[in-house]
Amino acid sequence: MEINIVSIQPIVALIAGILILVMPRLLNYIVAIYLIFIGVMGLLGRSGHMPF
Repeated sequence: MEINIVSIQPIVALIAGILILVMPRLLNYIVAIYLIFIGVMGLLGRSGHMPF
């Protein structure tokens, strides 16, 4: 099974949303980690060196 950025983003967003509902204090950390993750995945996907 091939995993790409398009299939990972909804999963990450769903997990982040659930964590925010359960622990609202984590909002800043979850948003920061999500943005870093999406940025890194975007850079890796654009350069063609996708490790997944």
